Amino acid sequence: MEADHSGETADYIPELASADPDRLAVAICTEDGRLYSQGDSDVAFSIQSISKPFVYALALADRGFDAVMEKVSVEPSGDAFNEISFEAGTGRPLNPMINAGAIAAHTLAGPSGATPQERTSRIIDGLSAFAGRRLTVDSAVYESEIATAYRNRALANMLRANEIIEGEPLDAVTGYTRQCSLLVTVDDLALMAATLANRGVNPLTGAPVVPAEVVRQVLSVMATCGMYDGAGHWMTNVGIPAKSGVAGGVIGALPGQVGIATFSPRLDRHGNSVRGVDLFRRFTSEMGLHLMEVPPPGPSVVRGRRIVGTGDDAVQVVSLQGRIRFAGAERVLRELEDDPLTAKRVAISLARVATIGPVGRRMLLEALRRLTLDGHDVYLIDPDGVLPDPDPGDGGRVTVVAGHDDIVR
Repeated sequence: MEADHSGETADYIPELASADPDRLAVAICTEDGRLYSQGDSDVAFSIQSISKPFVYALALADRGFDAVMEKVSVEPSGDAFNEISFEAGTGRPLNPMINAGAIAAHTLAGPSGATPQERTSRIIDGLSAFAGRRLTVDSAVYESEIATAYRNRALANMLRANEIIEGEPLDAVTGYTRQCSLLVTVDDLALMAATLANRGVNPLTGAPVVPAEVVRQVLSVMATCGMYDGAGHWMTNVGIPAKSGVAGGVIGALPGQVGIATFSPRLDRHGNSVRGVDLFRRFTSEMGLHLMEVPPPGPSVVRGRRIVGTGDDAVQVVSLQGRIRFAGAERVLRELEDDPLTAKRVAISLARVATIGPVGRRMLLEALRRLTLDGHDVYLIDPDGVLPDPDPGDGGRVTVVAGHDDIVR
């Protein structure tokens, strides 16, 4: 297959216009920190708009959801990245992935009352934590970009006029431009994306960067707004929450699986990397990475039921398995209701359970409570502690043991 030479470098920023258009790199980072990369993976380039979801995450973590939502909406704009898009009535930018919203989000990073310098330091520190190493600003890119940032200055002035940002608009643009001028490689971006895919914990350093609820918000906005006026086409054809940058980078974060990054400076009319988009499309079609491509159901969460011991020592054991979320926990409750346990002493075994989600936890504890209320002596076999502090609530009682031998004695 011949190389795709369509698209152009970002000619409105002189320093980006001179980039080698034939550079190409790709990196994939798993949720446990294993990194695979090919091509020009050692070439550094400016992060540009790929910084937007990460700074949005920092703002949410630093100021809270309500404070950020008051200033920046989350609706897809259907517009280009630098469009003047404000919500009627409130003056809020439509989302944090377009420039107006990203400038506003920049001013919300760090504590309330932070100086522009403190805010920029917080953002560099935060993005460095996502990348697992210290990131630095490319001064040449910054100077080139700030010298031509007339539209961003106009956006910042409108944000100030709408009382979305405080302080001097030029300070906001200056800080935002520094944020976009941070140097990264595809390896850095893949690890940053993998941190989002790993619920906000950097899979290489093991350090928590932002809370899991922040990651859910960020990935949702990336899925609907991350690729600007091409977001709908991207989501249906590629199906990975993503963000692009005009230096040629693209990231994708597939929750619970991988972070992906590509780099190629030739851009399409949306400002997205031509070859990067094509690579992501191939990942989806050849590797089954589309977010909506749900795998077939695995084995039932209820592995089996058996009687251990005899007579008064008999214990009826229900063995569970896999990762238990809502659907799995509902299956447990339904099975216990449709086919009630008959022994006086019963045990729920979690020896083959990998994880239990928050809803699954509440539902399993309710199952233990109901068993107690039905007159059973209830035991929980949990050798790996996947259900810590199992309090079944009002009327419930449970004894935690390492195995059924600790019950039958």
